[in-house]
Amino acid sequence: MAASAGPEIERLIGLLAKLPGLGPRSARRAALALLKRRDQLLNPLAAALAEASARVKTCGACGSLDTQDPCAVCADASRDATLLCVVEEVGALWAMERASAFRGRYHVLGGLLSALDGVGPEALRVGGLLARAADGTVREVVLALPATVDGQTTAHYLAERLAASGVAVTMLARGVPVGGELDWLDDGTIAQAMRARRPA
Repeated sequence: MAASAGPEIERLIGLLAKLPGLGPRSARRAALALLKRRDQLLNPLAAALAEASARVKTCGACGSLDTQDPCAVCADASRDATLLCVVEEVGALWAMERASAFRGRYHVLGGLLSALDGVGPEALRVGGLLARAADGTVREVVLALPATVDGQTTAHYLAERLAASGVAVTMLARGVPVGGELDWLDDGTIAQAMRARRPA
Protein backbone atom coordinates (compact mmCIF):
# COMPACT_ATOMS: atom_id res chain seq x y z
CA MET A 1 0.00 0.00 0.00
CA ALA A 2 1.22 3.50 -0.76
CA ALA A 3 2.35 5.53 2.25
CA SER A 4 -0.69 7.80 2.24
CA ALA A 5 -1.24 7.82 6.00
CA GLY A 6 0.97 8.12 9.04
CA PRO A 7 2.07 5.11 11.10
CA GLU A 8 -0.62 5.71 13.74
CA ILE A 9 -3.39 5.53 11.13
CA GLU A 10 -1.81 2.49 9.49
CA ARG A 11 -1.65 0.78 12.89
CA LEU A 12 -5.33 1.57 13.51
CA ILE A 13 -6.26 0.15 10.09
CA GLY A 14 -4.13 -2.94 10.72
CA LEU A 15 -5.76 -3.61 14.08
CA LEU A 16 -9.27 -3.07 12.71
CA ALA A 17 -8.51 -5.46 9.83
CA LYS A 18 -7.91 -8.24 12.39
CA LEU A 19 -11.53 -8.09 13.55
CA PRO A 20 -13.91 -10.76 12.18
CA GLY A 21 -15.75 -9.57 9.10
CA LEU A 22 -13.38 -6.70 8.38
CA GLY A 23 -10.84 -6.90 5.62
CA PRO A 24 -8.28 -4.22 4.68
CA ARG A 25 -10.80 -2.10 2.73
CA SER A 26 -13.50 -2.26 5.39
CA ALA A 27 -10.90 -1.49 8.06
CA ARG A 28 -9.75 1.56 6.08
CA ARG A 29 -13.34 2.83 5.81
CA ALA A 30 -13.97 2.20 9.51
CA ALA A 31 -10.75 3.99 10.49
CA LEU A 32 -11.66 6.97 8.32
CA ALA A 33 -15.15 7.13 9.86
CA LEU A 34 -13.67 6.99 13.36
CA LEU A 35 -11.12 9.69 12.64
CA LYS A 36 -13.65 11.99 10.99
CA ARG A 37 -15.99 11.72 13.97
CA ARG A 38 -13.58 11.68 16.89
CA ASP A 39 -15.92 13.18 19.48
CA GLN A 40 -18.94 11.06 18.51
CA LEU A 41 -17.16 7.77 17.69
CA LEU A 42 -13.42 7.49 18.24
CA ASN A 43 -13.10 8.88 21.76
CA PRO A 44 -16.17 7.05 23.18
CA LEU A 45 -14.99 3.83 21.50
CA ALA A 46 -11.50 4.19 22.96
CA ALA A 47 -13.00 4.75 26.41
CA ALA A 48 -15.36 1.77 26.05
CA LEU A 49 -12.48 -0.46 24.91
CA ALA A 50 -10.34 0.61 27.86
CA GLU A 51 -13.18 0.02 30.32
CA ALA A 52 -14.00 -3.39 28.82
CA SER A 53 -10.34 -4.39 28.96
CA ALA A 54 -10.14 -3.39 32.63
CA ARG A 55 -13.47 -4.75 33.88
CA VAL A 56 -14.63 -7.71 31.76
CA LYS A 57 -13.58 -11.13 33.06
CA THR A 58 -14.28 -14.77 32.35
CA CYS A 59 -16.88 -16.42 34.57
CA GLY A 60 -15.24 -19.16 36.63
CA ALA A 61 -18.38 -21.30 36.51
CA CYS A 62 -19.50 -21.24 32.87
CA GLY A 63 -16.78 -19.44 30.88
CA SER A 64 -18.94 -16.54 29.75
CA LEU A 65 -17.79 -12.92 29.76
CA ASP A 66 -19.15 -10.39 32.26
CA THR A 67 -18.02 -7.70 34.67
CA GLN A 68 -18.80 -9.99 37.60
CA ASP A 69 -17.76 -13.51 38.55
CA PRO A 70 -19.96 -15.51 38.64
CA CYS A 71 -21.64 -13.92 35.62
CA ALA A 72 -25.21 -12.59 35.68
CA VAL A 73 -26.62 -15.82 34.23
CA CYS A 74 -24.88 -18.06 36.77
CA ALA A 75 -25.85 -15.71 39.62
CA ASP A 76 -29.53 -15.61 38.59
CA ALA A 77 -31.35 -17.79 41.13
CA SER A 78 -34.47 -17.93 38.93
CA ARG A 79 -32.67 -19.97 36.26
CA ASP A 80 -33.07 -23.77 36.24
CA ALA A 81 -29.79 -25.18 37.59
CA THR A 82 -30.77 -28.69 36.48
CA LEU A 83 -30.45 -27.72 32.79
CA LEU A 84 -27.02 -27.08 31.30
CA CYS A 85 -26.57 -25.87 27.74
CA VAL A 86 -23.14 -26.43 26.17
CA VAL A 87 -22.07 -23.88 23.55
CA GLU A 88 -18.90 -23.40 21.53
CA GLU A 89 -18.20 -19.74 22.31
CA VAL A 90 -19.73 -16.79 24.17
CA GLY A 91 -21.33 -15.52 20.94
CA ALA A 92 -23.47 -18.66 20.81
CA LEU A 93 -24.54 -18.07 24.42
CA TRP A 94 -25.59 -14.54 23.51
CA ALA A 95 -27.58 -15.90 20.55
CA MET A 96 -29.40 -18.36 22.83
CA GLU A 97 -30.21 -15.56 25.25
CA ARG A 98 -31.54 -13.35 22.43
CA ALA A 99 -33.96 -16.13 21.49
CA SER A 100 -35.22 -16.33 25.12
CA ALA A 101 -35.85 -20.06 24.56
CA PHE A 102 -33.61 -21.42 27.33
CA ARG A 103 -33.84 -20.64 31.05
CA GLY A 104 -31.14 -22.92 32.39
CA ARG A 105 -27.40 -22.38 32.84
CA TYR A 106 -24.59 -22.54 30.29
CA HIS A 107 -21.14 -24.02 29.77
CA VAL A 108 -18.84 -22.38 27.20
CA LEU A 109 -16.38 -24.91 25.74
CA GLY A 110 -14.05 -22.32 24.25
CA GLY A 111 -13.92 -24.00 20.85
CA LEU A 112 -14.47 -27.33 19.12
CA LEU A 113 -12.43 -30.47 18.71
CA SER A 114 -10.46 -30.29 15.47
CA ALA A 115 -7.85 -32.83 14.45
CA LEU A 116 -6.77 -30.63 11.52
CA ASP A 117 -6.11 -27.65 13.80
CA GLY A 118 -4.62 -29.76 16.58
CA VAL A 119 -7.40 -28.92 19.07
CA GLY A 120 -7.93 -31.78 21.47
CA PRO A 121 -10.10 -32.14 24.60
CA GLU A 122 -7.35 -30.70 26.82
CA ALA A 123 -7.61 -27.36 24.95
CA LEU A 124 -11.32 -27.05 25.77
CA ARG A 125 -13.24 -26.70 29.03
CA VAL A 126 -14.30 -30.38 28.99
CA GLY A 127 -13.10 -31.18 32.52
CA GLY A 128 -15.23 -28.40 33.98
CA LEU A 129 -18.26 -29.66 32.06
CA LEU A 130 -17.81 -33.22 33.32
CA ALA A 131 -17.44 -31.96 36.90
CA ARG A 132 -20.59 -29.86 36.64
CA ALA A 133 -22.56 -32.76 35.14
CA ALA A 134 -21.44 -35.10 37.94
CA ASP A 135 -22.17 -32.78 40.88
CA GLY A 136 -25.73 -34.10 41.36
CA THR A 137 -27.54 -30.88 40.38
CA VAL A 138 -27.66 -31.21 36.60
CA ARG A 139 -30.22 -33.63 35.11
CA GLU A 140 -29.95 -32.66 31.41
CA VAL A 141 -27.09 -31.40 29.24
CA VAL A 142 -28.15 -29.80 25.96
CA LEU A 143 -25.41 -29.83 23.32
CA ALA A 144 -26.00 -26.65 21.31
CA LEU A 145 -23.03 -27.01 18.98
CA PRO A 146 -22.74 -26.08 15.29
CA ALA A 147 -23.96 -28.49 12.60
CA THR A 148 -20.43 -28.77 11.20
CA VAL A 149 -18.03 -31.71 11.09
CA ASP A 150 -16.10 -30.33 14.09
CA GLY A 151 -19.34 -29.50 15.92
CA GLN A 152 -20.75 -32.99 15.43
CA THR A 153 -17.43 -34.62 16.36
CA THR A 154 -17.35 -32.58 19.56
CA ALA A 155 -20.99 -33.42 20.34
CA HIS A 156 -20.41 -37.17 19.95
CA TYR A 157 -17.24 -37.00 22.08
CA LEU A 158 -19.07 -35.11 24.84
CA ALA A 159 -22.05 -37.46 24.73
CA GLU A 160 -19.72 -40.42 25.25
CA ARG A 161 -17.87 -38.69 28.11
CA LEU A 162 -21.13 -37.59 29.78
CA ALA A 163 -22.70 -41.07 29.63
CA ALA A 164 -21.01 -42.10 32.89
CA SER A 165 -22.57 -39.16 34.77
CA GLY A 166 -26.10 -40.49 34.29
CA VAL A 167 -27.49 -37.17 33.05
CA ALA A 168 -29.70 -36.99 29.97
CA VAL A 169 -27.75 -35.67 26.98
CA THR A 170 -29.75 -34.00 24.20
CA MET A 171 -28.89 -32.03 21.08
CA LEU A 172 -30.60 -29.14 19.37
CA ALA A 173 -32.94 -30.24 16.59
CA ARG A 174 -31.66 -29.70 13.06
CA GLY A 175 -33.66 -29.21 9.93
CA VAL A 176 -35.99 -26.82 8.15
CA PRO A 177 -35.75 -23.31 9.65
CA VAL A 178 -38.87 -21.33 10.52
CA GLY A 179 -39.97 -19.60 7.33
CA GLY A 180 -37.67 -21.79 5.23
CA GLU A 181 -38.70 -23.07 1.81
CA LEU A 182 -37.58 -26.54 0.76
CA ASP A 183 -36.34 -25.51 -2.69
CA TRP A 184 -33.85 -23.09 -1.06
CA LEU A 185 -32.40 -25.59 1.44
CA ASP A 186 -29.30 -27.72 0.95
CA ASP A 187 -29.54 -31.51 0.73
CA GLY A 188 -28.00 -32.07 4.16
CA THR A 189 -30.55 -29.84 5.90
CA ILE A 190 -33.46 -31.59 4.17
CA ALA A 191 -32.04 -35.04 5.03
CA GLN A 192 -31.55 -34.06 8.69
CA ALA A 193 -35.07 -32.63 8.88
CA MET A 194 -36.45 -35.90 7.50
CA ARG A 195 -34.51 -37.96 10.08
CA ALA A 196 -35.67 -35.68 12.92
CA ARG A 197 -39.36 -35.67 11.91
CA ARG A 198 -41.94 -35.92 14.69
CA PRO A 199 -45.71 -36.50 14.98
CA ALA A 200 -47.83 -33.62 13.69
